[in-house]
Amino acid sequence: MTRKLKVLLVDDHPMVREWLTSLIEQQPDMSVCGEADNIADAVKVFKTVTPDIAVVDLSLKEASGLELVKTIKSRWPTVGIVVLSMHEEEIYAERAIRAGARGYVMKRESTKRIITAIRDVHQGKLCVSDQISTAFAEKFVGGRATPLSGVQELSDRELEVFDLLGRGLGTRQIAETLNVSIKTVQAYCARIKQKMHLSTASELLREAVRWHDRQMEGSGAA
Repeated sequence: MTRKLKVLLVDDHPMVREWLTSLIEQQPDMSVCGEADNIADAVKVFKTVTPDIAVVDLSLKEASGLELVKTIKSRWPTVGIVVLSMHEEEIYAERAIRAGARGYVMKRESTKRIITAIRDVHQGKLCVSDQISTAFAEKFVGGRATPLSGVQELSDRELEVFDLLGRGLGTRQIAETLNVSIKTVQAYCARIKQKMHLSTASELLREAVRWHDRQMEGSGAA
């Protein structure tokens, strides 16, 4: 009997995990070996069972899912990682792949696409949309890459701070969430303003909220 793929689900929404569990358990070659809604709990699962595939959301309770992707890649390099997110591919797909993921799927895509991504990544394939695949080819095979601007120019950590601002967190809350000092958060905010050509903290907050709202609008039913 062929061994089933062990899949770990990491998402901070119980309904999404329930939906994914139902979807995966219907497949004859897959089973869910664990669930988590934050990085610490995900690492605990890894200490008891090593999954074949980790399906990771980018918006977790305490930190960006990108940090978990980097942790998995560093500590369990044989595990395939599929990022399942509501966030725009243009902003996050390359970051996720660079961090160690092999697949990036939008939550609004079909269930068939999600299952295909899990199987493809387990087979060592890269699973992204045609648009992102073309962008990768242009950037890494000698073509012209689209110049970075605005949010795309932010580092992973700067983007995480920007996202937390958009969620309504203040400087102190962000510092506690990321386990850094308030001065460090202020330094990130200063760099974000510079890169996005914003003059004041109020402009930064307004742009962060607008951006976060657009992400939520694009998340679909999931």
